[in-house]
Amino acid sequence: MSPPGRSGWRGVDAVVLDTDGVITDSAKVHAAAWKTAFDACLRANPPDDPAARRPFDIRDDYLRHVDGRSRQDGAAAFLASRGLRLPLGSGDDAPGTDTVGAVAAYKEELFTARLREQGIQPYPGTVRLLKLLRDRSVPLAAVSASRHARELLTRAGVLPSFDALVDGVEAARLRLPGKPEPALFLEAARRLGVPADRAAVVEDALAGVEAGRRGGFALVIGVDRTAGPGTGAALLERGADLVVRDLAELLPDGPDAPPRPRDRED
Repeated sequence: MSPPGRSGWRGVDAVVLDTDGVITDSAKVHAAAWKTAFDACLRANPPDDPAARRPFDIRDDYLRHVDGRSRQDGAAAFLASRGLRLPLGSGDDAPGTDTVGAVAAYKEELFTARLREQGIQPYPGTVRLLKLLRDRSVPLAAVSASRHARELLTRAGVLPSFDALVDGVEAARLRLPGKPEPALFLEAARRLGVPADRAAVVEDALAGVEAGRRGGFALVIGVDRTAGPGTGAALLERGADLVVRDLAELLPDGPDAPPRPRDRED
């Protein structure tokens, strides 16, 4: 399979990549911070159903409810899945307050602290693919629901690889709805000057691949770094055309280079 370019991947002319879990290994830091925040909330506000009191699962719950979403939307989705209907509040609520916004604020506090302590790294396979695409002059954009995306990409040393960045800061400024709505990806494609049906989306979140499908992108690539049971199938079900475990698989010399994706069957 040829890498995306002017003559590959069914006429794809540009690539839009999610940040956490696709470009950088920050998804695991997000997941750990969410677990601490959600488990504290479940202890303070135990659901009526005993089964719903189980701790937050950093793989399944993270992928299904918070990955790819804004902090407020992710917190609300997970708590609703456990039958908790806390007041929404806002992201400025003080941690410890019984609101969705307070849970999101506590997660933000934890994530920021862990980011300072642990740093962040890009995935080597992603770096290799970015270099090849840059060498072929393929326009590239990074997308994230996080307000930390610019900092993450800078710390990882890959920000210069991108022609555009649409992050949580820009989403708030432009009032763009979060995933699974395609607005973030469509704005990124617009900034690259390429229509969605000539661009590819690379995502690891279920909400993200659904957004790519809803946006009418030419190709939606799912990234399954968990290799968990059913994760790849869930990405395909939500709209991915193909699923890889690492972007190195998309290189011409990749040991597991997938075949050319088949046209979608709607």
